[in-house]
Amino acid sequence: MNYQPPTALPPELLDDAEMQRALAAHDFGAVFRLARSRAGISYSRIAAECDIKPERVGTLARGTGRITTFDKVTQIADALRVPGHMVGLAPRPWENGSPADTHSRKIGTTVRRRTVLQAAASTGLAAALPALHQPPAPNRLGPGDVAQLRARTARLRRLDDILGGGDTYRVYLSEYQSTKGQLRTASTTPGTRRSLLSLLAEQAQQAGWAAFDGGRPAEAGSLYKESMAAAREADDNDLLGNGFAFLAYQTTDRDEAAVMAAHSCAAITDSAPATVRALLYERMAWACAVANRPADTERALAAAHIALDEQQHGEQQPDWAAWVDRTELDIMTGRCWTELRRPLRAVPVLTKALVRYDDAHARDKALYLSWLADAYLTAREIEEAAAVTGRALELSSGVASVRPRQRLTPVLAQLGRHRDVPAVRHLLESAAT
Repeated sequence: MNYQPPTALPPELLDDAEMQRALAAHDFGAVFRLARSRAGISYSRIAAECDIKPERVGTLARGTGRITTFDKVTQIADALRVPGHMVGLAPRPWENGSPADTHSRKIGTTVRRRTVLQAAASTGLAAALPALHQPPAPNRLGPGDVAQLRARTARLRRLDDILGGGDTYRVYLSEYQSTKGQLRTASTTPGTRRSLLSLLAEQAQQAGWAAFDGGRPAEAGSLYKESMAAAREADDNDLLGNGFAFLAYQTTDRDEAAVMAAHSCAAITDSAPATVRALLYERMAWACAVANRPADTERALAAAHIALDEQQHGEQQPDWAAWVDRTELDIMTGRCWTELRRPLRAVPVLTKALVRYDDAHARDKALYLSWLADAYLTAREIEEAAAVTGRALELSSGVASVRPRQRLTPVLAQLGRHRDVPAVRHLLESAAT
């Protein structure tokens, strides 16, 4: 008989929509509250089974703090016998043939469909769906196995082209967790292990990016740091530099961000592919622009352009950097000039680049349009700013990302000072609805 811990949640509580939303959002404070109020599971028992200090359980249950380490998420899922798909993990070892596994298959079409729709409305599409199917992990991994996993990661990265982090975070986190598990359990040669560690660093960065985009900065920072540890162990300078760049991008301290971005560029080696060099230099440019360092911004942008100019025909680029092209670099250039309050330089380059940018990339185009609107405001072209902001709002509607709204809110506030302009008044009325 399979061991059932005393904290195992009863099937009817796992069926509960409120519990499912809390699990999907990793709101374990709410999970603990529901476990105590509806199943009589005490906080002290939860603390013992989950290896969490009792006072920490109480603090979480009162709504203070979050669980942000993935090993702890796994430990809680096992202690409460929560099927892996409900928290964005691959199936847990105890699920096969267990009561919880039988229950997860019996969540029936009506209840399951209702819960999926409810969770999708409140937490994003992928948070409501089970984890993607994971192929059985072999006991021994070779180069071919790692290549297949890398190709799968590249395919899943395409989701980020059309979905926001609120929809993709669970998918990317599950992939990262799966690879992390294989590193612990599978037999490998030293070379294969290094390749797998590089893949782990890549997956951690993708999951971290989705966390950041979905409004989970603490989880993002934790993932970036884990990615850098894996990259160091794999001796992968390209991914180590990218980890620094990601951290710089979300750091609120402008000077600290510039220092981190400098660390990312310091990791560039002579063997770094062109798109990797361009990516790290353009992010350095952004950090310098935010820190109001125009000369350093220009130097970094020039280095990024040189990197793309030096790209050799047929040179292999890693998938995680292959999206960097001249259009992306032009957009970053315009963003930097906007941030530096140089609208005469920002508007032409952004306008030209965004004509080439497909509306299918709704989140990113909405974000980029927000900088164009900002540049128009600096130039006191109020009607143009209102028109561009309206377009950005249309594109960002329904996208599971917090960033477009974060960018557009201050733009709308600035436009509010010009409510007497008919185009602005119409935009503000539309935005309010």
